[in-house]
Amino acid sequence: MNQPSVLFVCLGNICRSPLAEAALRAEAIAAGLAISIDSAGTGGWHAGSAPDPRAIAEAERHGIDISHYRARQVRVQDFQHFGQIFALDQQNLRDLRRIAPNGILNRSTARLGLLMDLVPGREGTAVIDPYGGTAEDFAQTWADVSEAARQLVARMAR
Repeated sequence: MNQPSVLFVCLGNICRSPLAEAALRAEAIAAGLAISIDSAGTGGWHAGSAPDPRAIAEAERHGIDISHYRARQVRVQDFQHFGQIFALDQQNLRDLRRIAPNGILNRSTARLGLLMDLVPGREGTAVIDPYGGTAEDFAQTWADVSEAARQLVARMAR
């Protein structure tokens, strides 16, 4: 059986998606699940950059070091490599559908979705983009992605 694989996608891959990646890694380890996990951005202007220092600080508050993560842009291969690709907001979901080469979503194993659709009562909502905000916004982002990660791990464990 193939190992489950998840890709988280936001705009620049320096705030929300690295935090989602870190949250799912922590939940998977705690549950003893082997999952291939990565994150990317629909935009490439931060490619090669470390996460935002405020994202690094928020992850550290939860005992997780993400300072070694590096931003990257979504690649065509991602649509065939990952079983699940979660956008962190509606615009990035639309962008993923636009980026996917014609017909690839029909031939790929990837299922696209909105991350917060995993959380009962939060369907259709976005993970807050903390980039222009405060430490409290990064804490809210962590709360959102952590709850989604718990829900995802619970589904995978069944």
